[in-house]
Amino acid sequence: MTDRDRIVITGIGLASPNGNNLAEFRNNLINGKSGIRKFNVRYMGDIIAGVCDFDPQKYQKKKDIRRGTRAGSTSIYCCQEAVADAKLDLNSVDKSRIGIFIGITEHGNVDTEKQIYEISQFNYDTKFVSHHYNPRIVANNPAGEVTLNMGITGPHYTLGAACAGGNLGLIQGYQMLLLDQVDVALGGGVSETIHAFGAFASFRSEGALASHEDPEKACRPFDKDRNGVVVSEGGCIFVLERLEAALARSAKIYGEVVGYAINSDALDFILPNSEGQARCMSLALKKAGLSPENISLISTHATGTPQGDPQECKAIRQVFGDCRHTYINNTKCMIGHAMGAAAALELAGNLPSFEDHVVHPTINVDNLDPDCAFENLVINRSKRVDKIDYILKNAFGMLGINSTVIIKRFDG
Repeated sequence: MTDRDRIVITGIGLASPNGNNLAEFRNNLINGKSGIRKFNVRYMGDIIAGVCDFDPQKYQKKKDIRRGTRAGSTSIYCCQEAVADAKLDLNSVDKSRIGIFIGITEHGNVDTEKQIYEISQFNYDTKFVSHHYNPRIVANNPAGEVTLNMGITGPHYTLGAACAGGNLGLIQGYQMLLLDQVDVALGGGVSETIHAFGAFASFRSEGALASHEDPEKACRPFDKDRNGVVVSEGGCIFVLERLEAALARSAKIYGEVVGYAINSDALDFILPNSEGQARCMSLALKKAGLSPENISLISTHATGTPQGDPQECKAIRQVFGDCRHTYINNTKCMIGHAMGAAAALELAGNLPSFEDHVVHPTINVDNLDPDCAFENLVINRSKRVDKIDYILKNAFGMLGINSTVIIKRFDG
């Protein structure tokens, strides 16, 4: 492969429940600091959730924040932060050759619920529906708001991929660079899910909404006493460039995208399937030209549900055996499930391992489920290792969508 065919990550912008930039986020992950707390949800009262506290006015005027959406503001914040982190001068780049590719779980629920609530105060008179409602709920809204804010005229769209959305945004950016449709891709995922009651209510109806007297201990992937999902918001965007362009401007390189795969279980609306997940990991390894032994770290998808976690663990065993040379961790235990943003945030939180050789822990594992036990599962405290060469990121979602991304440590 030539340097034009190699795609690298040169910038990261994020908003998470326990950090609004990579340094803060990474430090909190290494130290096992949770960002999960109680959050008041309409019709439901105080619910355990992952809530972000980034400042949208850093890049938006109050008028634009009122007109737009929470997902749009999160996308703008993360894209602006990613470009700044990459030290990319947008005035020196053809903005028609920049693409915005943002994965989402769903979009429009927040504003639909708000509008129904608003008109309920006026006997459901529809004349009180906001004239901003339509542009708020269209599926391309988060990416579209970025183009308006940053003056980007290249392609933009969102990818509805359930909880695999963050991986899909990165993959789409990678593909568009290889197809020579763009010269810079801003790819990742966002979620505003906590601002709608529907997701919480549905998870509760399914018996899959996490509960605990201590919010910071509610998300417990791999623990025998896990009891469900902690719903979170957030966002993470990567700047993706061809290696030749990154080298030409002496950009910092976080890692190189070397493999990916997307497939479908085609079995159930909700329940995950280890066979489909194993096939997805194997396809990504094949595309990268790697064997399972090459992977240094698996960043798991595990959400803390009784049925979901063992399925992923079964898939990992099927592909990696006893994982003697592969470390495993989970990030949701500290930030909850950020839905469309989850995969991108969890990948970003692990990328610094290439440099500092530290694997952040999976916290809240007080009673390890034997079905989720691995020799190199890093639990409750960080682990320093000799080196990290390849990180594999899993992300799976409803309707049986599976995705895997593999990032390589850049060494020239």
